[in-house]
Order: sequence, then C-alpha cells, then structure tokens
Amino acid sequence: MERLWSPWRMEYIRSARRGDDAGCLFCDLVGKGDDEEALILARTDRAFAVLNAYPYNAGHLMVAPLRHVGRLEELDEEEVVETQRLLQRALGALREVAEPDGFNLGMNLGRVAGAGVPDHAHWHVVPRWDGDTNFMPVVGDTKVLPELLAETYGKLQPAFERA
Repeated sequence: MERLWSPWRMEYIRSARRGDDAGCLFCDLVGKGDDEEALILARTDRAFAVLNAYPYNAGHLMVAPLRHVGRLEELDEEEVVETQRLLQRALGALREVAEPDGFNLGMNLGRVAGAGVPDHAHWHVVPRWDGDTNFMPVVGDTKVLPELLAETYGKLQPAFERA
C-alpha cells in the first residue's frame, strides 16, 4: 500500500497554522456552550477534561484548568487539586470503558517542548494497549484509530459522571 488517505488530517494541519492572535483553543472550547459538540467530558469549578480532536490513540483526552494560564507554577492551589482529581477521574473512566493496559500521561510546557497550545497548560492522557504499535505507525507513519470521536465521547462521558 502506497497511501492511506486521512482527509480529516488537513483540518488539523490548517488549525496548526493559527496565528498567535487566533485565540486559545481551550478557552474557545470552554466558551462554546455545547459540551458535547466541544467534546468536553467533564467540568469542575476550575478545570475540565476534553477529548483530543486529533488523538494519538482512541480515548486520548486532555485535562486543563478553566483559567487561561500557560505555566504550571502559576496555577493556584485549587486549580492544582482540581486538575489532578480530574486526571484521576479520567484514568478511572478510561479504565472502565476502554480497559487499556497502561497510559501515557504528560505535559509539554512551551512550544519548543512540543506544546501545540503553549499558553494554556494541559495534561495529555493517552490510553495504551499491548500491541497498539504495529506496522502502520512504525513503517507507514500513520495511526489507525478504531473508533470515531463521537462514539468515544458517548462511552466516556457517562463514565466521567460515575468516576
């Protein structure tokens, strides 16, 4: 196979070209007014969890403070507590729904460190399964996701309510 077409990827490429004056992805999602459309799985007073629209794996989500803040050390104590509790809920919901064998959990702080949204701190939660790396990402540099975002949202959002 020479090519695997993924036309959705063009939307990501175009969005990555957003200028610094284009606003903040996370603030835009929070202000959208429709959590399902925005893929927001859960909110607290100071934080929220959202599915990544361009996931590394099915169930890849992010947890961020509601307040627009780019530096981890600038989070206040309540934001630290609520983001960490929401991360715990995320892990619990993903374990219940997706039954992964492990997780990658992390942050990229600053554009040079790989942050796509450097001015709004956020954690990535990526569920992993034994054997989820196969020839497609290794040889083809292409990730095949087994589920649509709307399906993942429909499974995870109720689990967040229970977690």
